[in-house]
Formats: sequence, C-alpha cells, structure tokens
Amino acid sequence: MNFHTRKWISPEDLNPNGTLFGGSLLRWIDEEAAIYAIVQLENPRIVTKYISEINFVSSAVQSDIIELGIVATRFGRTSLTMRAEVRNMISRKAILTIDELVFVAMDEQGHPVPHGKTEITYLDKRPEQLGPR
Repeated sequence: MNFHTRKWISPEDLNPNGTLFGGSLLRWIDEEAAIYAIVQLENPRIVTKYISEINFVSSAVQSDIIELGIVATRFGRTSLTMRAEVRNMISRKAILTIDELVFVAMDEQGHPVPHGKTEITYLDKRPEQLGPR
C-alpha cells in the first residue's frame, strides 16, 4: 500500500474528547480515494458507490501526523474497488482500516461508463497525457 497523503492534526480536527473527529478522517479518506480513482480510471467523473465497514483501530490527537494509504484491489467494468488504511506516521500504529471503497466511472450524463482498466497503472509508466502542460 502506498501512503501519499499526510495530515497534521489541528485543534479544528478534534472531537469533544480531544481526539481526531471520525467525520474529518472519513472526509479525507473519501477525497484521497476519489483522487486515486480519477487517476487510475483516467476519468474526472467518478462517484463513491460503497464504503464497507469502517474499523477505527486507535485514535490520533492534536499534533499527530497521520498518513492515508489507498490501494486498488479490483477493477470492475465501470468500477474500481480499493482498500484504505490510516496510520500514525511516526509510530506506524494503525488508526483506521476500510476493506472496500467502491467508485464508479460516470459519463457526462451521470451514467456508469466502462473504463477499460484491468490493473494499477502508475503515472510514470503511462504514455504522455493528452493536452499541453
């Protein structure tokens, strides 16, 4: 699993118990997974279809630095299934795991569209992207 995004826990991220608010963490994971799906499926029109059981393993407190990890586990005809893990960057202790996040590629009318992908591709292994940089 690759851990690309890091977050520094600030006071506004905390719940009344002084630990990381689960809603903030889930928002960050959904965003990270959406970006991953957009890159993998090469389609900016994706939607969250399903998130399986969310397992809060431990918590984080103010000033902790956490890492969000996402990995593709299955490519469907119109979908991409991923697994997510969040951990403390310093201790490597797991904070949260999600076994399945499913995103669906959409067309301009908002209908599921086949994406034609079957495996993870990395940006440095792709042909040059369309359009000027």
